[in-house]
Amino acid sequence: MSDSARAADAFGSPAPVLSVSPVTLPAPGRAVDLEVRVSVPVTGSGLPVVLLSHGQGPSNHLSSLNGYAPLANFWAAHGFAVIQPTHLSSRTLSLDPETPGAPLHWRSRAEDMSSVLDQLDAIETAVPQLLGRLDRTRVAVVGHSMGGHTASVLLGARITDPEDGAEVALADPRIRAGVLLAAPGRGGDALTDYAAENLPFVSTTDFSTMTTPTLVVAGEKDSSPHLTVRGPEWHTDAYAHSSGPKALLTLFDAEHALGGVSGYDVAETTDESPERVSAVQRLTWAYLRTQLYAGDPAWQAACEALTTGPHAFGRVETK
Repeated sequence: MSDSARAADAFGSPAPVLSVSPVTLPAPGRAVDLEVRVSVPVTGSGLPVVLLSHGQGPSNHLSSLNGYAPLANFWAAHGFAVIQPTHLSSRTLSLDPETPGAPLHWRSRAEDMSSVLDQLDAIETAVPQLLGRLDRTRVAVVGHSMGGHTASVLLGARITDPEDGAEVALADPRIRAGVLLAAPGRGGDALTDYAAENLPFVSTTDFSTMTTPTLVVAGEKDSSPHLTVRGPEWHTDAYAHSSGPKALLTLFDAEHALGGVSGYDVAETTDESPERVSAVQRLTWAYLRTQLYAGDPAWQAACEALTTGPHAFGRVETK
């Protein structure tokens, strides 16, 4: 049996997945109501909740509740309830570019996730097959790219609002663990002139207050030259500049899409690799499983299967 086959076998057979969208949640004061997708296994109870924040990008629909199927489907098939919002930054909403917070709506994005947790009763009512099946004591957040920035804020990173200079703390204590996928790093001299001008909120991100257990995933070749002058190392800043407990997974040869996590066969993936996506699916699932269930050996087993030996997909360090 190959290494990849052994790794797949260790995770068991996937369950059929039920996915419902859009579930519309009232959001007073928001430009539009909040729409989410809910993906769950068709059977089972006590499902831990994963909030999944989309990134930005050239595609019209990946940056919405319709993206990230490779991750959402895998996690749901292996026992998680995955909830994906469409943030105000999604081009699917066609909002007026003068909408407050545009274009990336960094504050609203984090508020969306807390709003989802506030309205789990409404989500269960809207999806009768989900009623009574959620474990609300086990909640995690995951985000890719700009979604990684959103997740970092929910996990404890703080922002100094570039408009008024006020410190913004949006950490949600209900969230017990997180995963940052190709997330933006620190500001200052790490940013290109373009990023400093167009993404001023990134300049003020303070990771030192991000204390919630987090797995930071970075691509070894994710240079992001439009955003940073530091190259791929920039995407590891959330690990380097926060306190433990943290883990850093550096994926060999991976670029910003980490093999294609934002969708199946999407054109914007510059490093398409089903094998790499499979490794990301399993390693992120295993990390969250171990963080949400103390003593669960999934993370150690996944690291042994996928980050050691001649066919390793990446390397892991912890603190």
